[in-house]
Order: sequence, then C-alpha cells, then structure tokens
Amino acid sequence: MDFQQLASAIKKRREFLGLTQLDLSELSEVALRTVNGLESGKASVNLNNLSSIAEALGMELHLNVKKMSHDLV
Repeated sequence: MDFQQLASAIKKRREFLGLTQLDLSELSEVALRTVNGLESGKASVNLNNLSSIAEALGMELHLNVKKMSHDLV
C-alpha cells in the first residue's frame, strides 16, 4: 500500500463513520492540520499520529515482511 492508498483508506473510513476531519482530530488527539494533510496526501505523518488516527477509526496498522526472490528458495 502506498501513501495515497493509505490516505484514501483513512478518508473513506472517516466518511463511513460520519465523522468530520475536526471530529477525527479531536478523537485521535492529532492536529486538524495533520489530519487534513494526511487525507489530501500533501503531508507526511509520523507513526505515532498515524497509529492514533487508525485507533480512533477502529483500524489497525500492520507491518509485513515483503517476499523477496531469495526468500522463495
């Protein structure tokens, strides 16, 4: 998943829950400017803020090991 896909998933989930960006900002305790920047894809977000936003939306972050050609042996 690239950054644009992540931003889109966050926005879709927020809208599905009927929340405004201000609501999400308050629930996640992340600045409104950061939430707006994330959703517009114009700002990078640190992992702590991303985790707080995901938690407020009932989402989880996962990190997976990428399959490499030498892993297939």
